[in-house]
Amino acid sequence: MSGGAFVGIDVGGTKVAAAPLVDGRLGESRVEPTDVSDSGALVEQIVASVETVRSPGTLAVGIGVPSVVDFATGRIRASANIPLADLPLRALLSDRFGLPVYVDNDASCAALAEAHDDGRLKTPDLVLFTVGTGVGGGLVLNGKLYRGATGAAAELGHTVIGLSLDDGAAAPEHPAPWIGSLEHLAAGRALDRLALGAAEADPGSVLGRALTVDGEVTGEDVVRAAQAGDAVATDLLRILGERLGIGIANAINTFDPQEVVIGGGVSAAGDLLLDPARRVAAAYVLPGVGTETLIRPARHGVQAGLLGAGLLAQQEYAEDQAS
Repeated sequence: MSGGAFVGIDVGGTKVAAAPLVDGRLGESRVEPTDVSDSGALVEQIVASVETVRSPGTLAVGIGVPSVVDFATGRIRASANIPLADLPLRALLSDRFGLPVYVDNDASCAALAEAHDDGRLKTPDLVLFTVGTGVGGGLVLNGKLYRGATGAAAELGHTVIGLSLDDGAAAPEHPAPWIGSLEHLAAGRALDRLALGAAEADPGSVLGRALTVDGEVTGEDVVRAAQAGDAVATDLLRILGERLGIGIANAINTFDPQEVVIGGGVSAAGDLLLDPARRVAAAYVLPGVGTETLIRPARHGVQAGLLGAGLLAQQEYAEDQAS
């Protein structure tokens, strides 16, 4: 059902974006800083955002949140960076709008967007890694989001890619991200740590000078320096890419997808990150598996979560109407 109008809402820790989706394409979006003062204020902000972009022809609303969601009921179980927890968001908003509302994890919404192009499903089997401050993930299998038994599937950042018993494998003593997980080793925070170590080791280097001038050095500094040709920064991205490659290999061995897509802020490094990731992934994929898998950067950029939320509404509404 591509002819109707839908609304997508992308709720993040820093911004709430809303836009109509008509014939599979986003209209003009409305973006404002996220009100994180309390859950009630954020719910009202979501309501106001929807009312701004909906039309008399709107059929349903899709909402992507950085949360663990019970998709069947639309209840938020837990969230990262927003004040929503143990909240029946779908029921609350359906009552307010008088429309069907569908709520899902934001990375899952982004995966759904990446499976589509020009409003059409192009990649029925896809794995998405979002490499930003942390590492998120989404799975599209047979053209549908895969959510698992409770809606919590695709926490790919918490897969373990390097751990020994000496690291505390028998009994983690702190909450996630755990030592040895993909998020601990390959997220933006990991690149920050690599950058600081390199800067302290060589104060006269590009990264060392950034630390001296700014009082800090971050993964963004690494990406800029590497893109300008700095050998140390390039090597740090190689390290991060190789770690990511192990996670990609695990995904290919498990799902044999058509595509593995890399999004998130760190993906701005492009082939400086993806080439070592591809090389290591190929080395750790079982022979005969993943022979049709393309590893590529995300194509929808910062709009992926918003587009995916609209597509979520479109896809789920069509299924409900057909049932």
